[in-house]
Amino acid sequence: MDLFRIFSISGSGMAAQRSRMSVVAGNLANTETTRTPDGGPYKRRDVIFQAAPMPGEFSGELAEAVGAENEIQGVEVAGVRQSSRPPRKVFDPSHPDANPQGFVSLPDINPIEEMVDMLSAARSYEANLSAYNATKSLIRKILDMGRAS
Repeated sequence: MDLFRIFSISGSGMAAQRSRMSVVAGNLANTETTRTPDGGPYKRRDVIFQAAPMPGEFSGELAEAVGAENEIQGVEVAGVRQSSRPPRKVFDPSHPDANPQGFVSLPDINPIEEMVDMLSAARSYEANLSAYNATKSLIRKILDMGRAS
């Protein structure tokens, strides 16, 4: 059995959540962006995750040990999707990007929703870090038992 593969699983989760936090931070930073290189207001982005198989025999052994029907897998970022929600229209005739009727198109980003998403990503990252550290502690104890005998 290869305990070190658990590091790959936890590491993939931490990397995926780090990407998610980066995308959420970009959304928060662009809540008032009315012009982008693509034209129009910034569009909210979401990270898309997918299962990532962890190579080796260990994932099969772990799945069998916990009674799972499938192989234990990590996670990876499959891509980043732009929101299809329409922009918010705000009446501000003095804004340089206002249309002839005085409305400005702003990104449809809810800062509260983004903060909840950021907290969720941070908690998921912490859970993967805890699993990583627990595995590291277990390996140390196994090594200590080997030295004692």
